[in-house]
Amino acid sequence: MHILPYSIQHNDLAGKHVTLLGLGKFGGGVATVRFLAEKGARVTVIDAKPAEALQESLRKLENCSEVTFQLGDQSSELPVTELLVVNPAIPPEHALLQYAAQQQIPVTSEIELFWQLNPGRVIGVTGSNGKSTTTAMIHSILKAAGRRCWLGGNIGISLLPELEKIQSEDWVVLELSSFQLEALNRIQASPQIAVVTNFSPNHLDWHQTLPHYRQAKQAIMRWQTETDVAVLNQDDLELLTWITPGRVLHFGTQADRLPDLFFDQDRFQIKEQRAVPFPELKLPGLHNRYNAAAAMTACLAAGIAAQDLNQGLESFNGLPHRLEYVGEYQQRRFYNDSLATTPESAICALEAFQESAIILLAGGSNKQVDLSAFINQIRCQTKATALMGQTGKLMYDLMQAQQDSVLKQDPALISKPQASFEDAFNWAFQQSAPGDVILLSPGCASYDWFSSFVERGERFKALLQRLSVSNEAD
Repeated sequence: MHILPYSIQHNDLAGKHVTLLGLGKFGGGVATVRFLAEKGARVTVIDAKPAEALQESLRKLENCSEVTFQLGDQSSELPVTELLVVNPAIPPEHALLQYAAQQQIPVTSEIELFWQLNPGRVIGVTGSNGKSTTTAMIHSILKAAGRRCWLGGNIGISLLPELEKIQSEDWVVLELSSFQLEALNRIQASPQIAVVTNFSPNHLDWHQTLPHYRQAKQAIMRWQTETDVAVLNQDDLELLTWITPGRVLHFGTQADRLPDLFFDQDRFQIKEQRAVPFPELKLPGLHNRYNAAAAMTACLAAGIAAQDLNQGLESFNGLPHRLEYVGEYQQRRFYNDSLATTPESAICALEAFQESAIILLAGGSNKQVDLSAFINQIRCQTKATALMGQTGKLMYDLMQAQQDSVLKQDPALISKPQASFEDAFNWAFQQSAPGDVILLSPGCASYDWFSSFVERGERFKALLQRLSVSNEAD
């Protein structure tokens, strides 16, 4: 299937019939509709979800003229259109994408439109895990160092509305998903500084194969020039095989490999400089040290002096739904890690609480990835685990099959798959004792029970709030 790319620099949108496929709930769709309408396009919005599921997005578009909505639409034909704008989560085999390719209708996306009009310099961050936190850390360092900078992309912020404010010397820090990179590959675009945190299988329900996922991720470096920089995790052997026309900077924990930024538990050292104390992070876990090291290396590439790295990291409080401390009740600490939608990121969360007894809520929609390492970690490290969603039964069956193969004096208590999120939460609390950590770190996507990881995380916080209020009432 050959998709025809779209160049906005050479095309006036005024009066054009434009179709947006996938309004979504995270703001990118809303910002794109507003942008297109302001450019004078006649916009049709198509989304398979009904209006009730999109109320917040629709409310933000109430004042937009020249916009038509086809919601709850399962049609395989486009209305009359001269341009198709696609939500990044729409899979390549979608019938309307296939139709656009057949009819030679140009296709674009929010990130492509922004990229072609953005006057600033870009730091792009991708990876299978840690990309949101690393992106936000980079922005925090740049801001603390007094640089004009902007935060956006897959982290949930569209910068289309900010285009007129962004200047050529500004740094635009973008989290880039594999879906967005697949789109950017169409216009042969890569950032001036490309950061890759790590690589492991993910989103295979969308990409179908690991090579396709890898190819999409590598687009962050593919179109760089000799003056650009790639920042890579030297401890991830997969990334050592990735190539770029630009310069490569490595961060890692193996001093004998001479990374450009070496770090360990206590210190970091930039090549040919003396070692200094590692920033005091508010976020727990070794994986957040990797995220911080990636951010520091990227900021060094952006011209930030070594002495200016720590302030932005030490003031960084973390992101919502990423190992977010949400409260304590009856001496149990509750952490919302709903953004952990891969087994690897959930394993990192478990490892962040080595000194605590963990009651885990795990499972969700099935992205067709290998869950065996996550299951082993659950059996070896948790006190009890409530299993949820589509993968709950799969994980339970795998654990039962492993019953005799994992040696542990005090094996973890594993629930049967729970019927609802509330049931999973209540079961988890019932298994806990004072001093325990109750951790939502599902290791799977949310789309079986929830519209997004945000809704899942907010439900977790609401259930804790309800628990606290009911206790006060008693």
